[in-house]
Amino acid sequence: MTAAFPVQDARAKFPALERSAPFAYFDNAAGAQLPQNVLDAVAHHLLEINVQRGGRYAKSRAVDAMIAASREKVAAWINANDPSEVCFGMNATSFIRMVSLAVGQTIAAPRNRIVVTDLDHDANVATWRALERMGVEIVWWRMRDGGTLQVEDLVPLLDSRVRLVACTSVSHALGSLVDIAGVARAAHAVGAEMFVDSVHYGPHALADVQAWDCDYLVCSGYKAFSPHMGFLWGKRDKLIALPTFREEFIPDEPPHKVEAGTFIFENVAGMGAAVDYFEALGRQLGANGDRRAALVAAMDAIQVYEQTLSRAMLDELKTVGATVYGLDDETRRVPTIAFNVEGREPRRVVEAMSDEGFGIRDGHMYAPRLMERLGLSMDRGCMRVSLVHYNTLEEIARFGAALRRVVG
Repeated sequence: MTAAFPVQDARAKFPALERSAPFAYFDNAAGAQLPQNVLDAVAHHLLEINVQRGGRYAKSRAVDAMIAASREKVAAWINANDPSEVCFGMNATSFIRMVSLAVGQTIAAPRNRIVVTDLDHDANVATWRALERMGVEIVWWRMRDGGTLQVEDLVPLLDSRVRLVACTSVSHALGSLVDIAGVARAAHAVGAEMFVDSVHYGPHALADVQAWDCDYLVCSGYKAFSPHMGFLWGKRDKLIALPTFREEFIPDEPPHKVEAGTFIFENVAGMGAAVDYFEALGRQLGANGDRRAALVAAMDAIQVYEQTLSRAMLDELKTVGATVYGLDDETRRVPTIAFNVEGREPRRVVEAMSDEGFGIRDGHMYAPRLMERLGLSMDRGCMRVSLVHYNTLEEIARFGAALRRVVG
């Protein structure tokens, strides 16, 4: 399956890759490129049906139909039980804040504890810590020194006082995968809810909210080959119970009660087209059956192929004696790798690698607690390479050679 992954066919579907060659996009965790069908969907919306939804005329009805179709596609992508559980909006951070404010309005002692981690992006930490002024007690689930969250470390923190556990499904900085189904089982065993930040998971593996049995999940399209937009999924009964802001004429049920105001419809069209891209890849790989079956085939193949990218990149970093933060096991991570080279300033290396034709990132990765755990200062941080399935082993080999030139 690894050898058969059609990486060149995939690359041909992303116009930016050819237009920018020989530049290599190695900063995909900050935003991936878009396939042509996604660009076409955005352009079609803006050129043909760029009107407000909810009208009786044909173009407005077409907007309604597009939103409904995109909702069904995203529901299949994450295996939601009901498309109405998928709510569209601006970005994951705003949805995390919306849910945290709703939880804050309903939380009370003795069940007033929320568990957060020191591995997560600060968007999934600061939003919950902001509830401390409302009587919430924050409990820290600490990652292990290897850069992983282990369920057995969470269990002792859980009791009848915990209202919610918030964590990522994969680290946006270290690439470590998290056992979300195990976290949800542990949380539910004490009557707590489970909130998942799945923004970084989307391009690398297939979420399954039914198998995971989480209660809420947020994702953004910009890492998963879509324009900038976000969505919230929640179990229908959980969304119904959430106290959310809405104008009084809006139905008090999902998705309407969550989608306050006008969001960016063309980007929702792009998100639906991104799911179409994954489905088409699954069909190309021989998948039969419904849309979900094709999505499973595509994402399984992507995950296996990306393991070869992780292994190759880890091996290249070893040749310069880099300190890699996180796992050396490609089967337990995605190809998002944080590292430093002793004696070298991250920003200088990143600038030099830009001159060599590679886009990589340096800094604190929006994770102050993670930087503290790694012994890194916020102003210096680390470097990060983040690959997706349109990257190649040849690019990694060129990267390794360039990095050896830069660091000597």
